[in-house]
Amino acid sequence: MGLRFTKMHGAGNDFVVLDLRHGDPAPSAALAAALGDRHTGVGFDQLLTIEAPEHRDAVARYRIWNRDGSLAEQCGNGARCVAAWLVRDGSANTASFMLESPAGRIQVEHIGDGRFSLDLGKPDFEPTRIPLLTAALMATAQQRYTATIAGHAVHFGAVSMGNPHALIVVDDIARAPVAELGAALQASGLFPEGVNVGFAQVVSRDDIKLRVYERGAGETLACGSGACAAVAILVRQDRVDRLVRVHLPGGALDIAWPQDDASVRMAGPTAFVFEGEWLA
Repeated sequence: MGLRFTKMHGAGNDFVVLDLRHGDPAPSAALAAALGDRHTGVGFDQLLTIEAPEHRDAVARYRIWNRDGSLAEQCGNGARCVAAWLVRDGSANTASFMLESPAGRIQVEHIGDGRFSLDLGKPDFEPTRIPLLTAALMATAQQRYTATIAGHAVHFGAVSMGNPHALIVVDDIARAPVAELGAALQASGLFPEGVNVGFAQVVSRDDIKLRVYERGAGETLACGSGACAAVAILVRQDRVDRLVRVHLPGGALDIAWPQDDASVRMAGPTAFVFEGEWLA
């Protein structure tokens, strides 16, 4: 028998989902990277494992591997796909249920037509908890940071959504140097645990365009935690309101941050692509 998997995506952010609730071992970094190869494997942005929960009030626990085999703390689009998988499986049979993620507990609502809304937690702007090493080693959060990256002054916001994010505001998202600047910021040493780098074009106070260069995956068609991070940073900079439609290359997500001490909620689509068996 090979390794059974489900291929899914949320707004184009694509995943391989493994059910490990019956004692199967977690994939090694090498296996995750092999599965993730788009030429010789299945191909994905992230690998998701569904595992038995640690607490009885949760339906399941999930973990996340990037395409390069590294572990990730959070994945908003992946959380929605895990929720959809559990609904189809019959394990989640109520409209609202709890999941356990590497970044903490996630409250999920099934809102119909393959769409799910979930609580991605409170944004954390403190540099030591992102973590971000600023030039002055500032202990307090700033709305904007400036660093010299690849010989140029770059202005960015930063936040943790359970995983680290930086956001650069641009005038034209289509012309943004996503791969070049994203990779350079990741390699700068400012973020000791790596960083997901977002590029946002503000269309209006309730509408933005976003591209994200992710840790361990490169640019993806969508990044749920990146969309939440972008809205939280832009709210702090007074560029947007607290309910924003985020347009990513693979689709749109609706992000709400009701108030500063509240969690960020994300709503968006899920899709099943195919079932398969890995025989390598």
